[in-house]
Amino acid sequence: MDIKVRLENLKKLQAKRWENEDHWDTINDLLIKELDEILLIDPKNTAALINMGAVYSDMGENAKALEHLEIALDLGSEDKNLYINLVIVHVYLENHQEEYLEYLETAEEKTEDPLTFKAYFDPQSH
Repeated sequence: MDIKVRLENLKKLQAKRWENEDHWDTINDLLIKELDEILLIDPKNTAALINMGAVYSDMGENAKALEHLEIALDLGSEDKNLYINLVIVHVYLENHQEEYLEYLETAEEKTEDPLTFKAYFDPQSH
């Protein structure tokens, strides 16, 4: 199965997590396993890296999330979701606003890759 189709399927699966919260951990494990496989085939796939960052952030593993997002950034991704996820992770890591304000401004000029998704953000938790 080609990587684009796999990423499309992952995006659908990711959306289903919210409807099936009792299966949250199982679905996250599936997402991570599938994204790991995609990255084995194509280590520079920025959509997979961005999605991996979103899943890790959703799991509360923001340091791991940041690693994946920074690789996508270094590879030159122009995806809006990359910049939004970077902001979310920095907020959760309680970094200073100056560290991520630039990402927020950059995100406004970007478009969303249809193969990527945003990490969940709960403004109430901050």
